[in-house]
Amino acid sequence: MLIFNQIYGILWYLILFFILIIFLKFTLKSSWFKGIFGEFIVNLNIKLFLDKKQYHLIKNITLPTEDGSTQIDHIIVSKYGIFVIETKNMKGWIFGSSNQKIWTQKIYKYSYKFQNPLHQNYKHTKTLESLLGLSEKKFFSVIVFIGKSTFKTEMPENVTYGKKYINFIKSKKQPILSLSEVQEIIKKIQTRRLTPSFKTNRKHVKHVKNIIAEKEKVQICPKCGNKMVMREVKKGQNIGKKFWGCSNFPKCRSLINIK
Repeated sequence: MLIFNQIYGILWYLILFFILIIFLKFTLKSSWFKGIFGEFIVNLNIKLFLDKKQYHLIKNITLPTEDGSTQIDHIIVSKYGIFVIETKNMKGWIFGSSNQKIWTQKIYKYSYKFQNPLHQNYKHTKTLESLLGLSEKKFFSVIVFIGKSTFKTEMPENVTYGKKYINFIKSKKQPILSLSEVQEIIKKIQTRRLTPSFKTNRKHVKHVKNIIAEKEKVQICPKCGNKMVMREVKKGQNIGKKFWGCSNFPKCRSLINIK
């Protein structure tokens, strides 16, 4: 009986171990984890290589906009300007130019399209300009790629890889804000930002999904924010009738009738 209990205990730990391995395997590959890890690396480098007395970091900021909200990875406020940072944790070859709306990520023979991060960060910068009542000359847009990626086209100096964004920030040596202005800017951002919470993030994610759906002309579930798919009634008096059903079915049973 004692031997049986020992074997049973070992098997139980092995099962838990394999469940953990499977969980980590899928989590580490998820876009959510990559985003969180990328932001962590940027935060760490800022704390290690920038003087916190001169460069004031504000991270994970969600600001209200006329059509919903916008989310900024990092803002660094200093007397040398306001640096608005967008982080991309990607691998493979990266192709793009300042004017292209869509950039390309190539991994072996596969190609993937993504929004030009400079355009993405432009909205962030403009939101801050409006919020703070400052001219665009006070702001610097910075794009940071981390991960095993390589630029295959020439990039502007503010599109950086690894820790090179630190060099870009330090290259701005001309003071353009007074110390009192720096403190006032920090106060305004902290006051106007939406309270960091799961609810705030979920609402912003839903807003982004709505924007994507509008561009792609895709129906969005009013209940959970996932895509709706066209379905057809298979039986009953309404057989053959089409309707929008949530792609998250059966977890979400929301539907929209098509008139």
